Amino acid sequence: MDELVERVDVQDHVLGVVSRREAVREGWLHRVAVVVCRDGQNRFLVHRRAEQLSRFPGHYELGIGGAAVVGESYEEAAARELSEELGTHAAVRFRFKFLNRGGHSPHWLAVCDAVLPEIVAPDSGEVAWHTWLTESELRRTLQQWTFTPDSYEIADRYLACRG
Repeated sequence: MDELVERVDVQDHVLGVVSRREAVREGWLHRVAVVVCRDGQNRFLVHRRAEQLSRFPGHYELGIGGAAVVGESYEEAAARELSEELGTHAAVRFRFKFLNRGGHSPHWLAVCDAVLPEIVAPDSGEVAWHTWLTESELRRTLQQWTFTPDSYEIADRYLACRG
């Protein structure tokens, strides 16, 4: 079953309810939330997307996330996606959002963060592989590995707002 999402405008105001598939197909703005995950040593979780995924299969990714369903806040969507994709629960904190026109379709992208235990139980249908990287290792791999388009902008903005 296709998820129902809120179609929004350039100010992130709700215009109506549509299916996610329709929003992507028509290029309508909708809401997406991701979590930048860190561990107790301040390392970043990086994962490789499963090969069977329709969007960016096999690409590396910095954020865990997905579309916010109808009535869901960015923080709620981020926490739900964290549970679904990594099998873990953590307090998520909203950091910033931006209008993302890269990737498959335009959307408002909210970036949250959370501190996780080092051991996670990823859903193999979503996450093929994962590791923890220091900030310098993350910066290096962003130049060497093929990440999703969102990951580059998330990393730039997230690391800048931390500094």
